[in-house]
Amino acid sequence: MPARERYPHLPKAVEYAHIGWDFFILTLVVINLSLLLFDSLFLLGPINQGIASIAPGFHAFYDDTIHSRFLAIDLVFVSFFIADVLLGWSIAIAERRYHRWFFYPFVHWYDVLGCIPLAGFRLLRILRVVSLINRLHRLGFIDVTRWQIFLFVAKYYDILLEELSDRIALRLLGNVQQQIRASDSLTERVIERVIIPRKAQLIHEIAQRLESTIGKAYQHNRQSIMAAISDLVSRTLRESPEIQRFNRLPMGQQATSAMEASLSGVAQRLVDELLLGIHSDEFRRLVERTADSGFDTWLTVDEGSNRVTEQVLYDILEMLKDQVRHQGWKDRYE
Repeated sequence: MPARERYPHLPKAVEYAHIGWDFFILTLVVINLSLLLFDSLFLLGPINQGIASIAPGFHAFYDDTIHSRFLAIDLVFVSFFIADVLLGWSIAIAERRYHRWFFYPFVHWYDVLGCIPLAGFRLLRILRVVSLINRLHRLGFIDVTRWQIFLFVAKYYDILLEELSDRIALRLLGNVQQQIRASDSLTERVIERVIIPRKAQLIHEIAQRLESTIGKAYQHNRQSIMAAISDLVSRTLRESPEIQRFNRLPMGQQATSAMEASLSGVAQRLVDELLLGIHSDEFRRLVERTADSGFDTWLTVDEGSNRVTEQVLYDILEMLKDQVRHQGWKDRYE
């Protein structure tokens, strides 16, 4: 994010001063941490003797000038760190960055505790480096996503997080499967708590789906249905003994043909009217009444249906476990 977007209300000079202060504090933290590390190593006998033998002048200078006054030097760094905390706190109050003015030291606890000049708290200054780098990244002055160390850490953090989440998910799914196996009334509870409260919605959905399915099927197969009706009427008339005797009469075949055409037309119109009527409110109410009357019968639970329900749920969870076991990070990083 560009600095102007981060601090749109600040004058340009103040904006640059703020960014310059961030770089200054980052430099001080790096120098301070390097000094802390070197002074810790200086206390080790073999390293101390090695420095004394290799660079006796530097050893004497460091021992007399820096090491003997290390606490006072560290307090100089601490004074700048305290000033940075107070400055950041003041800016947070001015910008109303947090819900309450006193939230800042709790949010930036590592900055506050890092100002304490004790060995355990000094290590928290490493988090200050991370915080400053993240701030500069947000401002758009650096792009940590291109750093090799960031890519390395992000890769293995992603792998670790996926492996941990997969293990937790597998354990949870396994526990659910055990509960399903141990339950004696799972189907009854599913019907009572899930299906029955949604009975009206389910019946309405059944009616809508039936209407849609029949309507689409008829539209796509109307010609075939009409041809089948005509063939059925023709075959029925040909196989009827009465019609066969009627054909022997004068003008009988013409009358039979007219009868066949009339019956086919009537049958086709009847089917047309019937299937067009499925979009009416009367048909929908009929289907809903039929579904409602048989709903309780459909939900009758016996040992077989209970076992089938449990097995379906168990198999679904097993399928989810197989999906979770797949190590997706191998596909991303191979």
